[in-house]
Amino acid sequence: MTIFADFSRALSQLSDPRFLRVVALGLGLSLALLVGAYAGLLLLIDWLAPATVEIPFLGPVGGLETLLSVGSFFLMIGLSIFLMVPVAALFSGLFLEDVVQAVEERHYPSEPAVPPVKLADSLIDALNLFGLLILANSLALLLYFFAGPFSPLVFWAVNGLLLGREYFTLVAMRRLGRQGAKALRARHAGQIWLAGALMAAPLSIPLVNLVVPVLGVATFTHLFHRLNRAQ
Repeated sequence: MTIFADFSRALSQLSDPRFLRVVALGLGLSLALLVGAYAGLLLLIDWLAPATVEIPFLGPVGGLETLLSVGSFFLMIGLSIFLMVPVAALFSGLFLEDVVQAVEERHYPSEPAVPPVKLADSLIDALNLFGLLILANSLALLLYFFAGPFSPLVFWAVNGLLLGREYFTLVAMRRLGRQGAKALRARHAGQIWLAGALMAAPLSIPLVNLVVPVLGVATFTHLFHRLNRAQ
């Protein structure tokens, strides 16, 4: 079994109603967040931008507010690609339990049941991952500038490292506890990073990135069981 086999098994279960429910929730919440952010930006422009600007030799020129509003639309489209990585990770963390249970019930029915993760714990872990991804991607913007045409590779490497680390830990600690999950992750760091990069690559594609977190959680569930059984 390989990482690609784990991903293929996750992909084959995409039509599962619980998978589709998480995708639908992620779509609704992501759109609501982006629309809210865009509305807030428009209000800020309306508040700060003057109706007219005095230009030497030309006199007062209007329409600046409209120009800024149109520009802000394209700015939000660009930022949405950057923001969807932490946003998608946040939402998948909140609904991780549903996806993992769906995978285990279909593929690992002999595994003993585990108590569901408390909503408060899921929220804390999801917010921690969200903040970590925001910070890491903000710092990586400098690397993107110097990397030039190789910036996508930097994006995949940075986010692959973080997504692999956190997704695997969140899945594994359900059965091994946090320390056991960290120990297993340390022994297979290379595979986990590669699996995270496989998830990070399509996260930069609009709409596709809404499905990727669900497939990512499912893939890491298969990866965890495969590595844990191989010990």
